[in-house]
Amino acid sequence: MAFRRSALSNFLQITRAFRYSTIPLSSNSPSLIHGIHVFHCPDEVGIVAKLSECIAQHGANIHYVDVFVPEKKQVFYSRSEFVFDPVRWPHDVMLNDFMNIGKLFNAKRSVVRVPDLDPKYKIALLASNQDHCLVDVLHDWQDGRLPVDISCVISNHDRAPNTHVINFLKRHGIPYYYLPADEGNKREREILDLVKGTDFLVLARYMQVLSAGFLESYGKDIINIHHGLLPSFKGSNPAKQAYSAGVKLIGATTHFVTPELDAGPIIEQMVERVSHKDSLQSFVQKSQSLEKQCLRRAIQSYCELRVLPYEGKKTVVF
Repeated sequence: MAFRRSALSNFLQITRAFRYSTIPLSSNSPSLIHGIHVFHCPDEVGIVAKLSECIAQHGANIHYVDVFVPEKKQVFYSRSEFVFDPVRWPHDVMLNDFMNIGKLFNAKRSVVRVPDLDPKYKIALLASNQDHCLVDVLHDWQDGRLPVDISCVISNHDRAPNTHVINFLKRHGIPYYYLPADEGNKREREILDLVKGTDFLVLARYMQVLSAGFLESYGKDIINIHHGLLPSFKGSNPAKQAYSAGVKLIGATTHFVTPELDAGPIIEQMVERVSHKDSLQSFVQKSQSLEKQCLRRAIQSYCELRVLPYEGKKTVVF
């Protein structure tokens, strides 16, 4: 979708005026830090101009702007990345400035994130007996590739004391809670107590269906990884279902959890080609590799404010 002509003209004028301003500003300056702003409001002329003017007038430098306005729909989405000097544009002033723009345009969502100043997202990981996604997230966290703090790991399967996962968690002081579940008791009340204070949850191959009551009580986003291309091959053992069906492309899907099984808004999907030469074992190995990559990318995108809800069952992913 193209910018409206007048909005684009204003945006370019403001950007040019700022970039060639006499105000000294270098992206390499150690005093500059990175900011992100996402915006969702009814569409009208002047939104881009106002947002860019707000950033520019504080001596900040816009590095990236992405805008989405669906065809024939009066709704506007944007995501901006910029660098700024927190002395010249204090964090609380920035929040207030963007809040005022949100009020001006009746925004449904206006979120600012400054990774160097804001606390990391606090998450909990839920997993069952398969380790590949859980281990991958833990290692990415350890290596600093995921901007999160892990409060705990919850599982409906026990793990022996000297397993890699348990040793890793002990070494880093992350609690592990074993809550055996069955159809009569999924331990949801206990899980809710354990995840209080988290910003979102990650189901790293957690093979339990969370109830609508749990989702309502938690009230925040939950990201799930499905080892298949939704909506195909739902439910248990989709890799074997796909292998038996003779598919030529396999995939993995990350999506938000909703009361309907494997039907939440999709965040990320990845695919890989397979053939008649693949055994079930190689098929599963390729599938697990995709799952790890797909979950990692979804968590990172979510933390970088790249994922916005769209029309209930969809997402805008910048």
